[in-house]
Amino acid sequence: MNLAPSILSADFGNLRSEARQVESLAAYFHIDVMDGHFVPNLTIGPPVVNDLRRGLTRPFDIHLMIDRPLIYAPRFDVFPGDIITFHIEAEDDAAETIAAIRALGAKVGISLRPSTPIELLAEHLSMVDLVLVMSVEPGFGGQSFMPEAVGRIERLRAMIGDRPVTIEVDGGINVMNVRDVVQAGASLIVAGSAIFKQPDRLQAMRALIEAAK
Repeated sequence: MNLAPSILSADFGNLRSEARQVESLAAYFHIDVMDGHFVPNLTIGPPVVNDLRRGLTRPFDIHLMIDRPLIYAPRFDVFPGDIITFHIEAEDDAAETIAAIRALGAKVGISLRPSTPIELLAEHLSMVDLVLVMSVEPGFGGQSFMPEAVGRIERLRAMIGDRPVTIEVDGGINVMNVRDVVQAGASLIVAGSAIFKQPDRLQAMRALIEAAK
């Protein structure tokens, strides 16, 4: 199990400093990009994300919660190992978006809202590197985990079969539920409040890793 700390729960006035505090145990930095249309919130865009890289070594896990990923994905500076994830519900064609992200040199992720049937991803599973299962409604940090996400992860794991596709889960993950999602098939865990809202961030990450066993 790998952790991707979500900077949505960090201090936006000190993002680089906050990221450095957790970098030693992070596999990725999870960065939520929201446009105020696809979800009812605004966060940060390409200029901030691109500048954030200075002094950081972990790859970025960029989650595009936006209507037009084809327009905005090319505006991010892509480094080796980076993931750019878009939503199946976005306005742009999924196959075109996958090809465009792949052409940038990034790994491709696809995600969906909790109410969107997992089966809609079936035709794309051979073309992506990662599927992000949302265990809260996308848009805001600090929400409670939706237990039905565990069953969705299990169904997705069966659909993926032996394809080399990572299952990531994001939303309300803490020491009480992380083992359930890992046992269901997730191997990349996004955590925001469970890390950045704790007094000792590294200890909080160690606790998540231990609880997942």
